[in-house]
Amino acid sequence: MKPNNYIPQPIETSAIQLPEELNPLVEQMAKNVHEVWAAGRIADGWKYGATRNDEQKTHPCLVPYEELPESEKEYDHQTAIGTLKFILAQGFSINK
Repeated sequence: MKPNNYIPQPIETSAIQLPEELNPLVEQMAKNVHEVWAAGRIADGWKYGATRNDEQKTHPCLVPYEELPESEKEYDHQTAIGTLKFILAQGFSINK
């Protein structure tokens, strides 16, 4: 087995400030991030369970986005925010 010398080098986005008008998009993206994750899990045979069990393929977050704990919603929000910041950092603009 190779030694793990991998060092992540994400694009620096900490200086990027998202315009307030993108807040609704952040929420929509966060919900979609969850929907894509859940669809993938279900396609792989996972189902809802009160606790996560990798052997039985059960997960407590296989519920509608609105029913997620705030900590899980925050994870999805951060994914959406990071994606939008990356897009802006690459010089693209976001227009409706």
